[in-house]
This record gives sequence, C-alpha cells and structure tokens, in this order.
Amino acid sequence: MSQAAIEALLPEVAELIVSALNLDLAPGEIEADAPLFGDGLGLDSIDVLEVALVVSKRYGVQLKSDNEDNIRIFSSLRALTTYIASQRTQ
Repeated sequence: MSQAAIEALLPEVAELIVSALNLDLAPGEIEADAPLFGDGLGLDSIDVLEVALVVSKRYGVQLKSDNEDNIRIFSSLRALTTYIASQRTQ
C-alpha cells in the first residue's frame, strides 16, 4: 500500500472513529501520529472494541482481542490506518 493511499484513508478512518464513539471533536482534530489511548485521544479498552467492530464492518478487517500486535495497531490513527490499508477486503 502506498503512502499516498494511506494518507488519503486517514480522514476516513478518523471520521469512522469519531462517529463510532460519538466523540465531541472533528475528525480533523485527531492528529495522525498522536496516541489514541492515555494522554492522546484518551480512548479506553471499551472504545477499542467499538472501533474494531466498525472497522470490521466497514473494511472487512478482523481485529482480534488476542492479537499481540494490537498495541502497535491501535497506537495512533496512522498505525490503525496503515493496518487497515494492508488488510482491507472492502
């Protein structure tokens, strides 16, 4: 997947996160490389489940709770988008 394709997908994934979690911010306010959890966007484990569900429905990407790469996959918007771009079936 090209870097340009990933960059093009970033706003779409940000919108998906904002709408799935009913966040009180605009998708453009999510920094691509800022942490999604803790000091960054402040998401928690329940939010991960919600995001994983909508990602699965929208892109056909399965995110399993026992995946050892989840910490890396959900580390930032860019990391999540890169993973989706590499795995998507839709």
